[in-house]
Amino acid sequence: MVKILNYIDGRLVPPASGNYLDNIEPATGEVYSHIPDSDSQDVELAVQAAQKAAPGWAGQSIETRSELLLKLADLIDNHLEELAKAESVDNGKPISLARTVDIPRASANFRFYAKAIINQSTKAHISEDKGINYTVSEPLGIAGCISPWNLPLYLFTWKIAPALASGNAVVAKPSEVTPMTAFLLSKLCMEAGFPAGVLNIVHGLGPNVGEAIVAHPAIPAISFTGGTATGKKIAGIAAPMFKKLSLELGGKNPNIIFEDCDFENALATTLRSSFANQGQICLCGSRIYVQQPIYAKFLEAFVAKVKAMHVGDPLDENTKTGAVVSEQHQEKILHYISLAQLEGGKVLTGGHALNPQGRCKNGYFVAPTIITNLNENCRTNQEEIFGPVVTVQPFNTEEEVIALANSTPYGLSATVWTQHLQRAHRVAGALKAGIVWVNCWLVRDLRTPFGGMKQSGIGREGGEEALRFFTEEKNVCIKL
Repeated sequence: MVKILNYIDGRLVPPASGNYLDNIEPATGEVYSHIPDSDSQDVELAVQAAQKAAPGWAGQSIETRSELLLKLADLIDNHLEELAKAESVDNGKPISLARTVDIPRASANFRFYAKAIINQSTKAHISEDKGINYTVSEPLGIAGCISPWNLPLYLFTWKIAPALASGNAVVAKPSEVTPMTAFLLSKLCMEAGFPAGVLNIVHGLGPNVGEAIVAHPAIPAISFTGGTATGKKIAGIAAPMFKKLSLELGGKNPNIIFEDCDFENALATTLRSSFANQGQICLCGSRIYVQQPIYAKFLEAFVAKVKAMHVGDPLDENTKTGAVVSEQHQEKILHYISLAQLEGGKVLTGGHALNPQGRCKNGYFVAPTIITNLNENCRTNQEEIFGPVVTVQPFNTEEEVIALANSTPYGLSATVWTQHLQRAHRVAGALKAGIVWVNCWLVRDLRTPFGGMKQSGIGREGGEEALRFFTEEKNVCIKL
C-alpha cells in the first residue's frame, strides 16, 4: 500500500509525528494509501526550507525559472496516464475527464506562467524635466497555497505556478481528501531538478496544516480555494496580520436559458455544466432557470437525458459519472435532497444513493438528481450542495430572472443562453458574478482574471492578476 510523503527541502520525508491518515478510494470505500498526518512542526520545517531557498530562487534569471517550469510541464505530459489514473482513483471522477481536462490543464498552467514571465513589462512615466518614475515588481518571498479536493492537480498547479514563476518559494497544502497527484508532482519536481526548498508540499488536515500555514508570520501571502466558511476563518487569521489574501470560495451558480436559445446546444451543455465531475466543480450550474415558453419542452428533454446517464466505475473508459468524493460528502448531498423534499420540492429523477455492481458495490455514488417546485428563498436554492443535484424552475421576464439569479449570497459564475446580442450584454452586465458565460460553459482563457463576488471570494486568480498577487510593486523615482 502506498505511503504518501511530504516534500520538504527537496526530499520526500515522513511527518514529524510519524502518524498517518487513511486515504479512501471513493469508488470502492476501501483504503488504498496512507497520508501524512502533519502538523505545525512539518509546516515550520517547510517554511525554514523555503526561507533558505527563496533568495536564490528570486535571484535566478527569468529564463532559468521559465525553463524549469516548462520542463515540469513536459513531465506532466509524459506521465499523463499515471496522473489521470491517480486522480480518478483518488477523487472518484471518470478517468476520461481526468485525462482530457484536469491533467492537461495542470500542464497548461505551468506553460502559461513560464511564458508569461518572459513577456512581462514594467511601467515608466516621464514627468517633463522633473524626473522618471518606473515601477518594478519583486517576489514576496514565500507564498502559502492551499487547494481543494475537486480538481486536485489542476487547481493546485494554478496556484503554485504563478507563485513560482514570480520568484517565490512556496509552502503548499493539497487537500487531505485527494493527495495523490500532489505527491506524484513532488517526484516530478525532483526529476525536473527544482532547487531544494523552492516548492514544499505538506500533507494533512486543515486545522493542523492549513491553519499553521495561514498563521505563520513568515508567509506574507495566502491563496486559498475551498468553502466559504473556511475562507472566513482564514480571513480572520490573516487579515489582522496584513497578509495578502486571495480567496476563491463557494458558488450557487445560475444557468439562464431564454426561449430564443440554440435549444440543442443549451440542452447538451446544461447536462455537462450540471453534472460534470458529479457536480463537484465550483462553476457547475446548480440553479437552472428556463423561460416559460420552452420550459416544458426543455424539462422533458433534460429529464430524459439525465435518466439515461450511466453512473459507474470511474476507471471504466465509458463512465461519464463516477463517485462523489467521500462517504461524508455523499451523506451531505443526500441530506440536502431530503431537505428539498421537506421544502416542497419534487424529485423528477435521481434523489438516491447508488451501488454499482462489481468492485464499486461499496462506493459513494449518488444518482444525478433534478428537483422542481422550489422557491428561490429555500435552503436548497440558497446553500451550496456541491453534488449532482440541480433545481429547475420557469421564469417569464428578463428582470425576473436577473432577480432570481442574484438572490443568493454567492456570485462566482453564471451562464446565459440567448441569441439576442443586446440581451446577452444586458443580462451579463446585471448579473453579480465574477464570470459570465454566454452560449457556452467552462471556456477559460488563462490571460483573464478569475474570481467571485459577494461570498464567493476576494481577489483574482489567472493571468497577470496572479503574477501581481504574488509580487509587490516598488516605485523608483530618478530626478532628471
